[in-house]
Amino acid sequence: MKCLVVIAHPSTDSLCHSVAQSAIAALKAGGHEVMIEDLYLSGFSPALTVNERRSYYCPAFDSAAVQDQIDRLLSAEALVLVFPTWWFGFPAILKGWFDRAWAPGIAYDHATDLGAIKPRLHNLRSALAVTSLGSPWWVDCLLLWRPVKRVLKTALLGTCAPRCRFEMLSLYKAESLTQVEVQSFCSRVERAIGKWT
Repeated sequence: MKCLVVIAHPSTDSLCHSVAQSAIAALKAGGHEVMIEDLYLSGFSPALTVNERRSYYCPAFDSAAVQDQIDRLLSAEALVLVFPTWWFGFPAILKGWFDRAWAPGIAYDHATDLGAIKPRLHNLRSALAVTSLGSPWWVDCLLLWRPVKRVLKTALLGTCAPRCRFEMLSLYKAESLTQVEVQSFCSRVERAIGKWT
């Protein structure tokens, strides 16, 4: 498959980048074609522009400033998102990528009555979200009900790519992990990707 790996962490020596490299290696070992979208490295601006927002309900979204990101998204059959969870949400740069690249006429169409949106990412078959959190698992799962997973599964993929198989792997207590624990998590990422055909 043609796979888009989106990395959203500012430090190249971070845990997220290390996990991303494991994912990329697993994709290549599986014979997949890999495209890498490192949002910080590329200087991606997360802020929706005035023209982009004004064009949200126009016949055509103003995609000029993000056309490269859109082209990679539209060509992808699989998506790997690697990012830290900050304040139980996406880093601003990743949220901005969703705001700007997953736009109307690209990831979905508005209904004529402004009801439920209609999906457009029919090419997307598999998605894996990989995230690190400083908190223990029970805070994310039991207190907050995994908000990032719910947004990805229901609001984004569920509406824009409903036939896409989705999996999420979360690495908890990320600041206090041993190298063995990190390697064990990387192995989980590799196994998840290894199932893709």
